[in-house]
Amino acid sequence: MPRGDKSSYTDKQKRKAEHIEEGYEDRGVSHQEAERRAWATVNKESGGGKKSGSGRGKKENRSASKKGGRKGGAATAKRKKTAKASTAKKSVKRTNAKKSRKAANAAKTRARNKQKGFSARKRKYGAAQKT
Repeated sequence: MPRGDKSSYTDKQKRKAEHIEEGYEDRGVSHQEAERRAWATVNKESGGGKKSGSGRGKKENRSASKKGGRKGGAATAKRKKTAKASTAKKSVKRTNAKKSRKAANAAKTRARNKQKGFSARKRKYGAAQKT
């Protein structure tokens, strides 16, 4: 088996590594470095590739994930109250804008369906029928 071969890892381990990698990339780490760190974390937690067979299972040590969560929480705690408040306001603004776009799209769809002659009431079985 060549170095870097991931065939001995379970699907769960692969999904976990992918999820960790996405988290690093979201924080601005390069793709290659994020992948390296993700697999290092999976290896540390689960002891490398899980091989099949009875009695080979080992308990996972999630200390690395726990540490990451603590670090992230500490970073937020260090921020000033005003900085956190402004971020929250921006988030609310984005959410409201998204809701208004959805409402506008729904209104357009209703108008288009009305023009085509579809009833607004949903039927129990099948799609909406022409009136």
